[in-house]
Amino acid sequence: MATTAAGTEAPAFYDLDPHEHPAGGSTMLGFWLYLMSDCLIFAMLFAAWGVYGSAYAGGPTPKELFDLKLVAVNTAMLLFSSLTYGLAMIASDEDRRGATLGWLAATAVFGAAFLGIELYEFSHLLHEGAGPQRSAFLSSFFTLVGTHGLHVTFGLVWLAVLMVQVARGGLIPANVRRLQCLSLFWHFLDVIWIGVFTFVYLLGVLR
Repeated sequence: MATTAAGTEAPAFYDLDPHEHPAGGSTMLGFWLYLMSDCLIFAMLFAAWGVYGSAYAGGPTPKELFDLKLVAVNTAMLLFSSLTYGLAMIASDEDRRGATLGWLAATAVFGAAFLGIELYEFSHLLHEGAGPQRSAFLSSFFTLVGTHGLHVTFGLVWLAVLMVQVARGGLIPANVRRLQCLSLFWHFLDVIWIGVFTFVYLLGVLR
């Protein structure tokens, strides 16, 4: 309680002696809330694709533009990266720092390969005159796939930072918790991409 000029006690609207919280106790909950917000973003982008995915405006169609063999290779890169991240988590549970870093590095290689192939695809489409301004179909395609690619880019930056933290500090509880958060994020991107591969590429070509 605080004392006023008149000598009376005024109520305090803050806690001078906060109670204890377990270290990192709310981190996973907060990160799950973030993933739910990301789910809403991708749900809106998929909905936009559902509406505009067949609005070609007299331009090229998915069957004319998409190379399913290349997309299949790209999908394999992301699936392999998810597998190697899982192996990194197993190594971290066994307190093997070197193996953890090795599997994280493999994850980064596969993730970078995925991004490289995606950028090549975008470059090829732009070269063919199939940019996002060509039709509503292409606008929704570039927005959905590009947003996913930006998330993968952010994940790779986060992965690089985390590798430095693990290399310097080891597998301390804080770093393990960060690994768990990035694991959720990375596997989430994997699930989203399976949806993109199925609904955008496969069903787009079959229309």
